[in-house]
Amino acid sequence: MKLYDLDLSGNCYKVRLFAALTGTELELIPVDLAAGEHYTPTFAALNPFQEVPVLVDGKTALRDSQAVLVYLAGQLQDRAWWPEDPTSQAEIVQWLCIASSEIRDGPNAARLIRKFGYDLAIERALLVTQRLLPLLDRHLTSFEWFALGRPTIADCALFPYLALAHEGGIDVTPFPALTGWLDRVRALPKFTPMPGIRG
Repeated sequence: MKLYDLDLSGNCYKVRLFAALTGTELELIPVDLAAGEHYTPTFAALNPFQEVPVLVDGKTALRDSQAVLVYLAGQLQDRAWWPEDPTSQAEIVQWLCIASSEIRDGPNAARLIRKFGYDLAIERALLVTQRLLPLLDRHLTSFEWFALGRPTIADCALFPYLALAHEGGIDVTPFPALTGWLDRVRALPKFTPMPGIRG
């Protein structure tokens, strides 16, 4: 399987992290966004939205990191990360949706603005984040993991941009349950870091 990848992308890192934790082999193909490689016809044929990551497995090409996590976890014999029953799947999907909405619009957007100079509204990013972090912390006060009482793809989806929040000028240390969860993810066997996230 090939992963079209950018090392500084938290969305790409979600996939790399899951692959590392589960021993899933991926061939990483760097995409040079600074040079506009994602706008080439070759890449656009894989993903018309011209974003990374993209996973290619034979004739299957998947965009969106949450979809890629579901696909990869569904290939494993050990279905602990993505169980087959709909109730467990729905519990996980609730958090995948948070990763693709509130996390994207809050901590991720703040990082894009302050680290990479994106022309986005910092006020909105901070407002979303200010609402989000207490909710996550409250959940983690009662639960060690986001879903099913164990690590799942929900944790892989949520981890990167919360662990990178400092690059957007966001301090998560006032939220002890959240920071405890970040440490638990880092302590998982085979955990792999990325630039900006310590091992």
